[in-house]
Amino acid sequence: MLVEERHAGIVAAVRRRGTVSVGELSGMLSVSEATIRRDLEQLAAGGLLRRVRGGACTVRGSVRPEPDARPFEHVAASAPESKRLIAERAAALIADGDVIALDIGTTVAAMCPLLMTRSLTVVTASLAVVRALADAPGIDILVLGGLLRPNYQSLVGTLTESALRQVRVDSAFLGTSGVRADGTVLDSTPSEVSVKRGLLDVSARAYLLADHDKFPGSGFLEVAPLSRFTGLVTDRALTADQLALDDDEDLEVLLP
Repeated sequence: MLVEERHAGIVAAVRRRGTVSVGELSGMLSVSEATIRRDLEQLAAGGLLRRVRGGACTVRGSVRPEPDARPFEHVAASAPESKRLIAERAAALIADGDVIALDIGTTVAAMCPLLMTRSLTVVTASLAVVRALADAPGIDILVLGGLLRPNYQSLVGTLTESALRQVRVDSAFLGTSGVRADGTVLDSTPSEVSVKRGLLDVSARAYLLADHDKFPGSGFLEVAPLSRFTGLVTDRALTADQLALDDDEDLEVLLP
């Protein structure tokens, strides 16, 4: 497990339970107590939790969700060619008049320049998507409210999930931090997982956008099996070691 993923898991556990011990975190994350103590000191120095004897607790008065290890702009700048190819293939799946949902991922956001002249309704919790499409004359944008995650420009939390349950979309486009060989779709940000699951629940069709580096990629939180998706849009053919689907699997793998 990457250090960033372990830190995200610690912060999520502290915020969920209020107070958590070093021993509990050690067992939960399968690392030594010495490692957990060092992690807690780093996170406390960053203001993400408060160190107490034997463990950690929440920072009083703070409701800010956990930050990502890398901000949106840094991730968006990586692998631009793969993102472009996947975005072009995904945009071709959309018909004028569709109601679509765009996730907070950078590969999903790469679709926005390709949609500027389309006639659509876009549902999103991504401020990056809102900014990219705000001037598109034929696009109506439904912004899901919630608590802002500043460094990834996304909205999360109870308000986001409640608003999402009130809509239905023709197609949803989701990103991921990694996909296991058995088809388990992963994420590394606890507060985003329930929003991703909500997108799957309200969509008639759902597409996962993931370049070849996401197999296996990273992530320690299970979002859903690939069987929940209509299709996988990726930039190159995958080997059996990267993704081993059952013979009766209905998933469509879409390439540029």
